[in-house]
Amino acid sequence: MKVGRLNHIGIATPDIAETRDTYAALYGLDRLTAVKDFPELGVKVCFVDTGNTELELLQPLGPESPVNRFLEKNPKGGQHHLCFEVADIFAARDAMRARGATVLGTGEPYTGAHGVPVIFIHPKDTHGVLIELMQEPA
Repeated sequence: MKVGRLNHIGIATPDIAETRDTYAALYGLDRLTAVKDFPELGVKVCFVDTGNTELELLQPLGPESPVNRFLEKNPKGGQHHLCFEVADIFAARDAMRARGATVLGTGEPYTGAHGVPVIFIHPKDTHGVLIELMQEPA
């Protein structure tokens, strides 16, 4: 198993609208999706298209959100994760486990904000960086 392209960089924020507006004003990034709530993931999300990848802006929907825990340690927000595409999410999960990495949660892929299966690899296994692996979009 080898990862494919960098799909997006996840950025946690306490205020998704303010962060979206800052990226548009500072960097001219005006290709933005609407903010959408994902209650099953505990976040609201907006994607910012940079031309060669996307920024995924994440705001927690409540205190149980994993992003809320991140913001408790980083109140102003910051880089939350990197997301790489994989050809087969199940093969990727099995390869990660075989290589000694911890797949977070139950280990079963679930549907992410792009509408495809995803898993997360614990940052302790990747030098402090949370890694999301997502099934290549069709």
